[in-house]
Amino acid sequence: MRLAKYLAEAGVASRRKAEELIMQGRVKINGLVVKEKGCTINPDVDRVEFDGRIISREEKVYILLNKPAGYISSVFDPQGRPTVMELLKDIKLRIYPVGRLDFDTEGLLLLSNDGDFTNLMIHPRYEINKTYQALVKGKPDKKSLQILQEGIQLEDGITAPARVNILKTFQDRTLLEIEIHEGRKRQVKRMCLAVGHPVISLKRTTFGSLKLQGVAPGKYRFLTPSEVNRLKQQASDRG
Repeated sequence: MRLAKYLAEAGVASRRKAEELIMQGRVKINGLVVKEKGCTINPDVDRVEFDGRIISREEKVYILLNKPAGYISSVFDPQGRPTVMELLKDIKLRIYPVGRLDFDTEGLLLLSNDGDFTNLMIHPRYEINKTYQALVKGKPDKKSLQILQEGIQLEDGITAPARVNILKTFQDRTLLEIEIHEGRKRQVKRMCLAVGHPVISLKRTTFGSLKLQGVAPGKYRFLTPSEVNRLKQQASDRG
């Protein structure tokens, strides 16, 4: 295992920052200072120290958060807006959002300290399905729904086919259920806007085999080992 990755998994710093710390001579392996950022270790045998403190890898955790609107899906926001980390203050481990939900979007957001898991979940290659409930202006007709389902031209290319259903209609708005596997920025909002039905509110209700039900807004739960393994298997099957 690369030393920088080991330091990142131990919560010392991000992998890039860990490489800087190594080059600064602040890390030792078995009592000897190393300054090569590409060096490797055997986690089961080698003793790693950072600034004189022995380092061990953190326990892997996987969290499902029901994100309310009004929070940034980030560890820190330079504009001073609330981040999802404020909803997880009792979690002492260094965790990160797995992907993101917009500031005004609510619903299912995963967080973890497992970088490999995060990559599996967010890389387009693995096509993890995600379901959203989108309250849109107006009443989409059959043609608009078909365009959304078959793929629509956006500024960054045509979207992949999506599953779209009408859940409920109101006088001047419609609640849609949209399932996609891509992870483009603001994708559902841009898709709906492109067919003339801007999104009023948006909520993610599923992520792969996970469902939001049972978790109140602003609350979270830990994933079970079987849930984590199932998500990994879903990604592997599509990769």
